[in-house]
Amino acid sequence: MIPTPAATRLPAPGAVSALTVLPARREQVELHTADGLTLVGELAVPVDRPPVATLITLHPLPTHGGYMDSHVLRKAAWRLPALADLAVLRFNTRGTASPRGTSEGAFDDGDGERHDVAAALAFAAARDLPRRWLVGWSFGTELALMHGRDPSIEGAILLSPPLRWAAESDLEAWDAFGKPLVVLVPELDDFLRPARARARFATVRQAEVIGVDGAGHLWVGETAVRRVLDEIVSHVLPDPDQEPTPTRRSG
Repeated sequence: MIPTPAATRLPAPGAVSALTVLPARREQVELHTADGLTLVGELAVPVDRPPVATLITLHPLPTHGGYMDSHVLRKAAWRLPALADLAVLRFNTRGTASPRGTSEGAFDDGDGERHDVAAALAFAAARDLPRRWLVGWSFGTELALMHGRDPSIEGAILLSPPLRWAAESDLEAWDAFGKPLVVLVPELDDFLRPARARARFATVRQAEVIGVDGAGHLWVGETAVRRVLDEIVSHVLPDPDQEPTPTRRSG
């Protein structure tokens, strides 16, 4: 594979593995919601150049172990600033704890979390982060569909959407919104599998539903993670000459 230009600026060669943490500027940040809460998070950006696009990540269900360090989101922050020149914003929604800390408030079944999504979008705007995409995983896909239709975003990428909280009216609203919606659906998902997902998302005319053979809801294994990161990069930075995200890097 041909490394991206970002990767070639790092020093010594080595394999990108499950635990690889590539260089980035990582800043502990706080987000402030309209209803008075402080949420904890992290912003990772390329070391020596501005990002070309931004991922605003929304984590899985906190009542079932989801948080800003859920492994796919953590690996996106570990790798993509160096490999693809992306900024990656991760944060804990209200009441969610992780090694970074605990966000104020309490889980609100996706309702009060509207303020959390808005706070993340406001933070990205205040930092003038470019070309913002929402990346939701499981419960995070529900937050994107219900609360993410903001003119400031380029589109959204959904990983393993269960469509348990988001209603048909949310899909209709996203269709009218008109922004791209990329839906990655594992073949062996516990909640919504590719055939059913294509039927449900048919409401959104601009939705691209991609079935991923062999994967499960949690995207376990390096093959599944690389597929997710490749799809994210290829949609956020569309380039017909772009190779998949490198599996080897410089540095």
